[in-house]
Formats: sequence, structure tokens, C-alpha cells
Amino acid sequence: MSEEKSRRGFLEILLGSSAVMALSAVLYPIFKFITPPKTAEANLSQLKLSFTRAEIELEAQKAKYFKYGKALGIIFINEKNQLKAMDATCTHLDCTVQHRPDLGILWCSCHNGRYGLDGTNISGPPPRPLSTYAVKEVDDVIFVSKGDS
Repeated sequence: MSEEKSRRGFLEILLGSSAVMALSAVLYPIFKFITPPKTAEANLSQLKLSFTRAEIELEAQKAKYFKYGKALGIIFINEKNQLKAMDATCTHLDCTVQHRPDLGILWCSCHNGRYGLDGTNISGPPPRPLSTYAVKEVDDVIFVSKGDS
């Protein structure tokens, strides 16, 4: 009886492991199909914007949005008539900030987060300041790059 039990146990283990391997052979390709591939963000050193200072001045909020790789940025004209650019994603819950020249701030409407025009968080729930971009204007062409302006 002992020999028959050991044979039966061996066959149960063999059958169980075969079922697990067959199931994984079916589920693994489905999992790989469902999950998106990891793509690296383009390494941008500088970005040429498709609009000019005059086009920014025509906007009601005196600001325009742009894409810097995967990040959304905002460029605006401050009270000293300088171009300022920074990340347009709120550091609280990733909402998009808006330029409010009437209040002299960048404002996140999700939870009333307020940033100064230099990107510092003034009030509300945002835990960190906005990251800034360096802005360079050459012959009416605007370039932005990572780093402080």
C-alpha cells in the first residue's frame, strides 16, 4: 500500500505541475498583450516652440501650453514683461495649473492650489513648487530647456 501511495503522490504532483505550466503558457501571452510596452521619454535638451511672443500676448490669459516630452508646460508673460515657463502639472494631484494674471498667480482649480509666478507654492495643498524651464528668445523664436530661467 505504501508503494501505491507514493506512485499516486508522484502522479498527482506531475499532473498538478503540468496543469500549472499549461495555465501559465496561456496566461503569460495574454498578460504581455494587455500591458503596454515601456517607452523611454525622448531626451530633450531644448525645445523650439511653435508660437511667438505676439501670439502669447493675444491670449486672454497671456499664457500658452506646450508639450516638453511627456510633460505639459505653460509659458506666460509676467508683470515685468518677461517670458516665464514652468511645468503646468500641479504637484498635488497632477491637475493642470492656469495662469491668472488678474490675481498674479498660477492657480490649480482642483483644490485651489496657488503658486507664485516664479513657481513657488503659496497656499493650498501643493507640497512642492513647480519646476521651471529656461526661456530663450532669439529673433522672435522661443526656445525652452530644463533648468532655471
